[in-house]
Amino acid sequence: MTTASPTSTDLGPAAAARLRTIRRTGLSIGVATGLYGISFGALATASGLDVWQAMVLSAVMFTGGSQFAFIGVVGGGGSAIGAALAAALLGIRNTLYGLILAPALPRGGFRGLARAHLTIDESAALAAGGTTTTEKRAGFWAAGVWVYVFWNLFSLVGALAGQHVADPGAWGLDAAAAGAFIALLWPRLRNGEAVAVAVAAAVVALVTTPALPSGLPVLAAALVAVIAGLLPSRQPLVRHEIEGDATVAADPAGEPAAGDGPLEGGAR
Repeated sequence: MTTASPTSTDLGPAAAARLRTIRRTGLSIGVATGLYGISFGALATASGLDVWQAMVLSAVMFTGGSQFAFIGVVGGGGSAIGAALAAALLGIRNTLYGLILAPALPRGGFRGLARAHLTIDESAALAAGGTTTTEKRAGFWAAGVWVYVFWNLFSLVGALAGQHVADPGAWGLDAAAAGAFIALLWPRLRNGEAVAVAVAAAVVALVTTPALPSGLPVLAAALVAVIAGLLPSRQPLVRHEIEGDATVAADPAGEPAAGDGPLEGGAR
C-alpha cells in the first residue's frame, strides 16, 4: 500500500517554509555544480570527442568524477578498458548512496529509474539533510534535477568552446577537475586515519604514474582505500538508536556523538 507525499499546502507553515528552503538550496547547488560542466565539455572535445559524444557521455553517465576520469584516461592515450574501469570505480559510491536512501525514495516505475539516474553526491547529501521523508525526497529531487539540467547545459557550452580552444590548460579548465576532487576530499579529512589513507593513496599514485599506463594509477591509488576499509577500525564503537526518522549515534558513555550525517559535504 502506498500513500501520496504531502504537498506544501498540506503542511504547516514551518514545514512548508522548510521545503521551500530545501528546494532553493537544490537550485543553487545545481547552478554551482553545473559550472564544472564547462570544464568537462571543453576537456572532452580537446581529448578527441566530438560535441555529440561529449553530450551523450554527460547525459548518460552523469557522474562528474567518472566523466573526468574517463576523458582523462582517453586524453592521456589510455585504453578504453582502462577508462571504463576508472569511471566505474568512481561511480560505485552512487550505488552505496542509493542503498542508504532507498527507504525514503521510490523504487519502481519511471520515478524509480529517474531516482537511480539522479543519485549523485549532491542529491544524496541534500536528501540526507532532511529530517522527514518528505524533506528527504524534496532535497533529493531538487538537487538531482537541477544538477542534471545545469550540468548538461554547461557541458554543451564547454564542448562548443573546446572546439576553438587549442590548450584548455591555458584557460585553467584542466585545473577545475582537480579542484572539484579536492573539494570532495577535503571535508572528509577529519581524523588521522582519513589523512593517512589520503597520503598513502597520493604516494601510490605518484609512484605508479611513470610506470603504469594512463588510468591504472587511479585504480592503484583507489586500492589503498579499499584495503584500508577492510582493516579493523580503531574508532570507538558506537551504538545507534532509532528515533522516528533520525538516527542518533552515542558513545559508550551514552552521550550523543559529535559529527554530521554520513553524506555531509558531498560533491560530484
